[in-house]
Amino acid sequence: MDSPRWLPLESNPEVMTKFVNCLGMRPTWQFGDVYGLDPELLGMVPRPVCAVLLLFPMTDKYEAFKQEEEEKLKGQRQEVSPDVYFIKQTIGNACGTIGLIHAVANNQAHLEFDSDSPLKKFIEQTSKMTSEERAAFLEKDESIRVTHESSAQEGQTEAPSLDEKVNLHFIAFVNVGGQLYELDGRKPFPIVHGKTSEDRFMEDAAEVCKVFMARDPQELRFTIIALSKD
Repeated sequence: MDSPRWLPLESNPEVMTKFVNCLGMRPTWQFGDVYGLDPELLGMVPRPVCAVLLLFPMTDKYEAFKQEEEEKLKGQRQEVSPDVYFIKQTIGNACGTIGLIHAVANNQAHLEFDSDSPLKKFIEQTSKMTSEERAAFLEKDESIRVTHESSAQEGQTEAPSLDEKVNLHFIAFVNVGGQLYELDGRKPFPIVHGKTSEDRFMEDAAEVCKVFMARDPQELRFTIIALSKD
C-alpha cells in the first residue's frame, strides 16, 4: 500500500504558530525566524528558546552522511533518555508537522494547552507507543491532517502539488534532561549531540546547524526557526 502524502508545510513562523494554535496550543510561545548563526544575530532571538527547527536540502552529500551515521550509531549504543518523545515519519511531505510535534511533545512542561487541544490529546494518547506506532496513529488523526492541509495552503509561496518531489526536510532540536537531541522522523532513532542547558540551548543547537551547513557549503536553502517564549 502506498504511504499517504500531505502537502509540504512552508518554513514560515507565522504559519507554524497558527498551526499549533489551531490545534490548541496557547500562544504563550511563538515560532520566529533565526536570521543568522553569529553571536549578534543569535542574540536577537527572544529567550527562552525551547525548540529549534532546521529546514535543509536533502542532497547526495547529506544522504551519504545519513547512511554513514546510521551504520556507526547502530554499532555504538547512544544513551537516549526514555523521556524523549520521538515519532517516525511515514507520511510523505509531513516533515514540517513531525518537526512541530517533536518540538511540542518534548516541551510540555513549558507550553500551555486548551483543555480540548487535539495536539495535546494526540501526544497523550501516543505517549506509551513506539515511534512506529505513533506514526501509524498520526496517519489516522484527522484533526492534525486537516490543520496541516489548511496551513500548507496558507504560506507566502504557492504550495507544490502532492506528487511534486520536495527535497527540503525539517528536523527539530530539543533539550531533554540537559541533553541536546536531534529528532528526525526519517532516522531510526534520536541523535544525541551532547550536553546543553536552557541558557545555552539556542547556541548549542546553532553549532549543530553550522555542521549541517558546512556539509553542503554551496547550498543556500537553510532556514532556522526557534520556538521562543512570547
